[in-house]
Amino acid sequence: MTENVILQLTDVVTTRRCALRIDPIDLDLTLDLLLDKYLKHPPLDMLRQERRIAADSEETLTAIQDVVYISSDSGSLMDMFEGIEFLHDGRFLDAPDTLYAEPVTIGEKDALVVDLQIDRNGVGYDRNWTGFHRRRWDRHSDVFSGFVAENVEMRFGAERANRIGELETADDKANFIHALALRIWEAEFENYSRFRGRKLVFKSGDETALNIIDGHGGICSEKVQALKFLTDHYGLESEYVLSGPATPDPVPEERLRQLLDTLDFRYSKRFMRYWQHLALLYKFEGMELLVDATNGNVPFLFVSGGEADGILEYNPKRPVPVRMAVKEEDFYYHRISQDIVEDMIFAMEGWIPYVDLVQVFDNELGLCITKDYMVAPVVFRTEKTFDTMRREYIRACEEAGLDCEVSDEWGFMGPIGEAFAMEEPGKVEHIMESYDHLLDRYDEAHGPGHEAGLVVIRLSG
Repeated sequence: MTENVILQLTDVVTTRRCALRIDPIDLDLTLDLLLDKYLKHPPLDMLRQERRIAADSEETLTAIQDVVYISSDSGSLMDMFEGIEFLHDGRFLDAPDTLYAEPVTIGEKDALVVDLQIDRNGVGYDRNWTGFHRRRWDRHSDVFSGFVAENVEMRFGAERANRIGELETADDKANFIHALALRIWEAEFENYSRFRGRKLVFKSGDETALNIIDGHGGICSEKVQALKFLTDHYGLESEYVLSGPATPDPVPEERLRQLLDTLDFRYSKRFMRYWQHLALLYKFEGMELLVDATNGNVPFLFVSGGEADGILEYNPKRPVPVRMAVKEEDFYYHRISQDIVEDMIFAMEGWIPYVDLVQVFDNELGLCITKDYMVAPVVFRTEKTFDTMRREYIRACEEAGLDCEVSDEWGFMGPIGEAFAMEEPGKVEHIMESYDHLLDRYDEAHGPGHEAGLVVIRLSG
């Protein structure tokens, strides 16, 4: 028997997949024992040292742990979530079942692959966010604590940063939050990361923080999670705030819960506007601090007292003017029951089909938005369809007083595109890298045969 026996684990809901080389003798293990050894209690140090697991697979393995096992508040893995099922070669497995391996050739090496799928469609919304965040922090604690310390010191200098880090006063806490919020606001507002690298359809708070540390970013729901993830670790209490355009009335909470229960979003645009955007409301020392650290040309919001009340209360409710790209809109911010936002975030991790494409196309966020530019894909099958889309983009931009270029090729050839490439060479590289996977995902969702070009919109003079 070959010594190359690969266990491949796939979470059906999120499509996340990892692979690791297991001991050949473990093919005799029952499902429950195999999972206990390689999923719940994997010998990661040994697997890493013996090169039996790649870095990306190790990250994915820990992510799969968090959707299979309940976490205690201290971050320990406990029992499996009720409702999880396992499939192997199209059949459902019970705990005492054994698995068999399929022979494959990887490069020039023979191997055996045990392909195990994890079906969580019967689980629903059930996550201990305290334990989840604790586990994710512990995984990269040095990286996260270093990022926090570096940014507080950068804003306030070493001596003052040490004092702020004690978090003894309201000013200390506000300054600490401000330093991290501004750093996250300054990070890229982008969707291209969904189609390159690890190709995560939606990032959790820790994953977004790591992406920011790596020089990239995320969208509003990801950036807000990143800020909450970081500040939660330091004991700073916060809650999510919903925001969206043209939503001056109170949030229809029960209707939003129904949408999350059914995942049927047809005829619901007027309700979905309420969760188009997210922010955070901090509570400490008898005060409330409203923070919007998302960017995408949404203003950096850091207000408390009467100014925060004017935005959050309804007598009357004051909007925040926003022009992310082409349209200028009034955004309204709302207090919200936290289970709605937490379930929405959980749903976007996988239960909402093709949420990566939804963010790019349906939510009209494109691949990136900067102060001066927006870049978005144009996907089409025929020249006629492309011409129609091109005219629509040009008309919308002309009405808004903006210039744009629409190309049927994936590149930056015109004057506006060339200017963007000169100013943002890193973003251009990442956008170019995203082409193949974005088109694969689009074909998977809408059928084969698509091509893709780019529209580049100049947002400033």
